[in-house]
Amino acid sequence: MNPSPLPWRQWLPDFVLLALLWGSSFLFMREGAVAFGPVTTAWVRVLLAALMLTPVVIWRGEVGMLRQHWRHTWVVGVLSSGLPFVLYAYALLHISTGMSSILNATTPLFGALIAWFWLGERLNSARALGLALGFGGVLLLVSDVPGGMGFRSGGTGLAVLACLGATTCYGLAGSFIQRYLKGVSPMVVASGSLWGASVFLALPALWLWPEQAPSAHAWLALGAAGLLCTALAYWLYFRLISRTGPARALTVTYLIPVFANVIGIVLLDEVITHWMLLGGLVVIMGTALASGLVGLRRAPNL
Repeated sequence: MNPSPLPWRQWLPDFVLLALLWGSSFLFMREGAVAFGPVTTAWVRVLLAALMLTPVVIWRGEVGMLRQHWRHTWVVGVLSSGLPFVLYAYALLHISTGMSSILNATTPLFGALIAWFWLGERLNSARALGLALGFGGVLLLVSDVPGGMGFRSGGTGLAVLACLGATTCYGLAGSFIQRYLKGVSPMVVASGSLWGASVFLALPALWLWPEQAPSAHAWLALGAAGLLCTALAYWLYFRLISRTGPARALTVTYLIPVFANVIGIVLLDEVITHWMLLGGLVVIMGTALASGLVGLRRAPNL
């Protein structure tokens, strides 16, 4: 049963705040990656978030459910947090936060494609067109990426592939949850997955811990990424789903690049080109079609 529709005044503040938090996460991850390196940055982020959400699971009396599903939630953690956060932290050392956030908007594209292959979800003509448009938008973006889409020194090919690898992981995580964790409390999935990601990254993160002590600024950036952009954002996202439904909550993906690009321009002196705007618009249009949020109207029979 779908949740009853709410007046926009009751859900819009959560929606905008969530987009702001996830849009700002690219800045905080970049600042952390410069000082800590990609792997350690991702580990600190997920560990802080796990420590913050676990008391909520205990308070809700869902520890038993967490214990019952820990194996599957840990797999989700690797796919939805562990690998993607490392890949984005690496990418943000080489490409702008704005470009990374636009590439992040391809998540529903990969989600729809993977669900089609893995879960057998129907792919109608509108969704197929959306996939084609979305991936065409990605090609537009990377054709004009600063530094060129090369894989030699100075090229940004690996960074772009890292972003697309992260969104592929998000798509895999979505289908995995649908297959193995359907009906499990979202807060249990969130908390368990964060602990799974923390364990997955612990040894490599400690091995790669920076020799030079990170600054207080870097610690504050990771604190914001973990506590605000992950733990608080997860809580807002699940509350939004419960109040407005998953379809409307998913549209937050389209607002994230707006905040990320504004933050990048204001705080990092990044530049957004007309080509980026065009490519981003095509990606978002394709994503809206591929995810089923927008459909094609049939011509009336005459």
